[in-house]
Amino acid sequence: MNTNHVKHIAALFCLVLLPQIVMGDRLTDQRQAFLQAQKYLAEGNEAGFNSISTNQADYVLYPYLQYLRLKEKLAKTDQITAFLSTYKHTRYAGMMRSKLLKYLAENELWNEFIKHYEVNEGSVDDCQFLWAQYQTGKQQQAMTEAKRLWLSGQASEKYCQPLFSALQNSPLITPDLSWQRFEAAIEGSHTETAKATSLLLKEAARKNAETWLQLHKKPELLEDSRFWQEKNAANSRLFAHVIKRLASANLEKALTVWDSKKPDFMLDAQITQGVEGKFGMLLLGKKDQRAYEHLNKVSQADEETRAAKVRAALLEQNWQHVSSALLALTVVERQEPKWQYWQARALQETGKKVEAQKLYATLAKDRSYYGFLAADTVNVPYQILDQPVKVQEDQLKQLAEHPDFKASYEFKFLGLDLEARRQWRFAIKNLSKENLQTAAKLAQQWQWDQIAITTLVKADYWDDMALRFPVLYLAEVQNSADKHSLEPALLFGLMRQESMLNKNAVSSAGAKGLLQLMPDTAKTIARTLREPWQSDVNLFNPAFNIHYGGYYFKDLLTRFGGHIAVAGAAYNAGPNRAKKWLPITSNVPADIWIETIPFKETRKYVSTVLSYAIIYQNRLRKGNLKLKNLLWDVTP
Repeated sequence: MNTNHVKHIAALFCLVLLPQIVMGDRLTDQRQAFLQAQKYLAEGNEAGFNSISTNQADYVLYPYLQYLRLKEKLAKTDQITAFLSTYKHTRYAGMMRSKLLKYLAENELWNEFIKHYEVNEGSVDDCQFLWAQYQTGKQQQAMTEAKRLWLSGQASEKYCQPLFSALQNSPLITPDLSWQRFEAAIEGSHTETAKATSLLLKEAARKNAETWLQLHKKPELLEDSRFWQEKNAANSRLFAHVIKRLASANLEKALTVWDSKKPDFMLDAQITQGVEGKFGMLLLGKKDQRAYEHLNKVSQADEETRAAKVRAALLEQNWQHVSSALLALTVVERQEPKWQYWQARALQETGKKVEAQKLYATLAKDRSYYGFLAADTVNVPYQILDQPVKVQEDQLKQLAEHPDFKASYEFKFLGLDLEARRQWRFAIKNLSKENLQTAAKLAQQWQWDQIAITTLVKADYWDDMALRFPVLYLAEVQNSADKHSLEPALLFGLMRQESMLNKNAVSSAGAKGLLQLMPDTAKTIARTLREPWQSDVNLFNPAFNIHYGGYYFKDLLTRFGGHIAVAGAAYNAGPNRAKKWLPITSNVPADIWIETIPFKETRKYVSTVLSYAIIYQNRLRKGNLKLKNLLWDVTP
């Protein structure tokens, strides 16, 4: 931890808790001592650290302090071993073991490495462990597993390199296997691995490999007849590979070449279907109605391809094709609300209205986007079941007193949010579903709403509406909704999807706060509103974030003709992408437009925000939102 950060926390801690410290509260003293011990460690003051930590042995974060001290002293293996034994059931044991194993591997202390390594299902994929086995006399076992990894064609990690070198110098590797690795590497676009593997090949095979690498890099050379003097099985595989590469860069060219040249090659069904599937997926991503034709040629389809085929049929608005694609789903897949809805739509559109109404009526009982669409279709109220988790007070107390949960609370209390979340994940890792429900309620009691929501998801419990959809920042939401003429429930739906109402949320892309605004977007809004911009920190202020987020969403609504679905897609994927996804020639029903959004994340985002808005309307006990009134046809 940064020294200044520790000083800052310590100073704040003193100010807030001074009255309690004066009262001699033991826990308060321990917390203060913990912060001081961290400060000493950051300064390298071991004597100061020892003088404080000695009296902390009964504090729940004492093992963490010892971890912080010992992780810098990995050469003292006796102390490390004692720590691992004493705290073997804590999160810190795993953290310490990782540090120790890295140290032992770097110093090639392989016997010690094996001694401390924990064998599990992932061990056979761990080159470091296999190399340790090789170095400690288990060469045959290590080489057998190494061969499997080597043939996958994956790029070599640091500890795979010596292992693979030993393998390549052994009798286990034949020329045919070297070519197998080369081709697997090319197929996975691990170009550097493919180049290195090509050096193991004999002269003729090496020349072939050079051709593969050349065409992989420049697939536009596909039409050069020099490369296709022989029409053997290997060249047929190469042709299919390069066609797929070309398709990503120039889809129309790839389609033309494929149709004209494929009869010249020895293409088996698996290879042909792989190419057709690639074409279908790319065409669907461009919202091109030719997608169904190609996806329909894939008879051995995986789940993703089966779903894509339904969406491709919807893109065509060919209801016979939709019905056919739905029949190709597995029995389990067809029971999902999404596909039940489209089955009902297909029945309705093909004149089977009685069957359609029956299916809609059944689906209308489901609390989901598709259930709400079905309810609107048959004109029945939305079904929003609310059954809070029932937990006894003593169950909550017992869980809260468990050392793993106490540690999580202490990290949270001290402002060490990242450690608190990591500790929580460790604490719930092996809980039963019943105990996960209790943990979710405990997190809710701690006002840790995001953690409560995600924990309840792990418990596979979906009906506690207050926990899953907390009504926080109501005044700020209402104020923003009034300013920007938006439904409060819609803002809540956006906020719940964006951040789970965590005001301190930060995305990997740098979006911040409740409505996950990018700083540059917020600065632009500030200039537009002629308001001073002070700092990105403003985005963690709920009132500021909700005000600017509401303004931005209203602006997107204005830009896209007031269409909630298109504005939602623009909020998630950006307005430029949303504009490209608009129909070109004629109107498209909104449900079909949403289902055929090219990005899976954005498809789910839009439907989820809409369903959450309906649920929040129910939570707020006001408003009259109906999906059918929000989802009119999307226009060019």
